[in-house]
Amino acid sequence: MRIDRDRPASGPLVRGFGAGGFKVDAPDGTMGVYPALLLTATRADSWSPPPLDALDEAALAPLLGEAIEFILLGTGATLRRPPRALVAALEAQGVGIEPMDSRAAAKAWGVLRAEDRRVAAALYPLES
Repeated sequence: MRIDRDRPASGPLVRGFGAGGFKVDAPDGTMGVYPALLLTATRADSWSPPPLDALDEAALAPLLGEAIEFILLGTGATLRRPPRALVAALEAQGVGIEPMDSRAAAKAWGVLRAEDRRVAAALYPLES
């Protein structure tokens, strides 16, 4: 799927996704495709995520260095819940986590960034 929209938000934006991964463009005009992805307001990084049931703060550490309200967690092709221990650990830091399938999270990213929300995203691959 291709996502068309003007660049109303700063930082990297997801422009499409499919079997090969997430197509992301940066403000400097560079484009990359990432099978799994970590996003902040300033960067997009390739990610090698653990199995979802083993997801912990260490796997999300690159996102936690910035002041964020919550993390969009794209859990792959379907919505799955993250480990309760992770949710509790993030909440103790004042950071929420919003799980959804990775397609929905990729779409929500652009909307939330256009609103200048302080959000980060961790997107599992669409296919495992």
